[in-house]
Amino acid sequence: MAGTNPFAQEASGLPTALQNDAQTPGTSQNGDPTQMTEPQADSARSTMTPEEKRWILYDVGNSAFVLLSTAIIPIYADSLLKQAGESNIVSTWGYAQTAAALVIALLMPLLGSIADIQGMKIKFFLGFCGTGMLACCALALPLSWLPFLILCIISSIGLNGSLTFYDSMLVDVTSDERMDRVSSHGFAWGYVGSTVPFILCIALIFVGPQMFGISTAECTRIAFIVTALWWAAFTVPLVRSYRQRHFRATASQMGNSIRQSFGELRTTLMRIAHNKSLLLFMLAFFLYIDAVNTIIAMSTSYGTQLGIDSTQMVMALLATQFVAFPSAIIYGRCSGRFGAKRMIVIAVIAYMAIVFFAAFLLRTATAFWILAIAVGLFQGGIQALSRSYYGRLIPKNRANEYFGFFDIFGKFASVLGTFLVALITSITGNPSLGVLSIGILLVGALILLGFQNDPTASNTTPATV
Repeated sequence: MAGTNPFAQEASGLPTALQNDAQTPGTSQNGDPTQMTEPQADSARSTMTPEEKRWILYDVGNSAFVLLSTAIIPIYADSLLKQAGESNIVSTWGYAQTAAALVIALLMPLLGSIADIQGMKIKFFLGFCGTGMLACCALALPLSWLPFLILCIISSIGLNGSLTFYDSMLVDVTSDERMDRVSSHGFAWGYVGSTVPFILCIALIFVGPQMFGISTAECTRIAFIVTALWWAAFTVPLVRSYRQRHFRATASQMGNSIRQSFGELRTTLMRIAHNKSLLLFMLAFFLYIDAVNTIIAMSTSYGTQLGIDSTQMVMALLATQFVAFPSAIIYGRCSGRFGAKRMIVIAVIAYMAIVFFAAFLLRTATAFWILAIAVGLFQGGIQALSRSYYGRLIPKNRANEYFGFFDIFGKFASVLGTFLVALITSITGNPSLGVLSIGILLVGALILLGFQNDPTASNTTPATV
């Protein structure tokens, strides 16, 4: 891109570490998007390109809703349930998360295949994130527990649907050599950036009733609107600047390509099945991300049912964001030295210990703080490196289609994890047994990763099609 950068002011809003200018990857002189070049970023440089910065900003925006969904929404939902005479927030919230994950898992492979057509990725991205933002705003309405949970499901579908297309944009905004670093920075800045609206929302909830003379419930509902506006504001730079460099068909071939999408899904499944390294990683990912997503989704509801003070839980989860910020960046740097797969294995082992701790030792607010900090040390690293490692294993011109399957593996894992926790808690009345049930999945993931050959360790270039 030549000339004045119209997004320079937007990018300058990032902290100093992300503000250094770099040359934006260009296109051919005739402006033909089908001739766009691979993003040219020096793998040794420590600064981010403007295109990478704008991609990172969406993590800053959507992470505010993720934190809200983890720390505040389950507590508010629990209060609505109690008003209706219900009490089991763990199973109710678990079933709601399962429903949202199932919808995403069923939609994403087909939509991902269509999104690999030139210009379609950003349209799907806008549709899902816009739906999520509107549903987040609608949570501010005075609702009973069932309509509230339905809106939670819709907002979760909007968020996670947008993340599928957002993750696949990584191959368009950076090079293979920088994927681990850029992905890690996305999670890191997302963690710390999300704390800004979260602190505002917490201050409003705790101080608002005395300062403004409104109820805590009303203050909580205002927090939903604040979060939606933050999410929207940090989406704008990416939407205005994103260019889809890799696609399997041009816009003029859209009709024929859409008709072929169902056949392409079968072909992609066959390609994955015949790529042993990719298949083993996806199966391992299915198992270990189950634990990660379930702990994120269920931690507050689990702590609430154990009787842990809600204020302590919220503060502990806020601390998690600050711990996760440097941890995710350090994890990305360590992958350059030790390899992404090895760092993923270390995180899986750490999560085995975390699940054991949550099942047997989480009984007090102090234990919840220990759990939150432990999760912060590994959560961002395993998520970021999984995303970037997978991005290096797949053909870029079918990135969204492959990330659709990546998402279906992740979301079906979420279905399994939250459903197991909800079901076993309902049957036994013991939420600790529900948490423990996902530990065996981590063992399975570790075994599969042991059998997987790492093609990136020998600088093998992913096959193109």
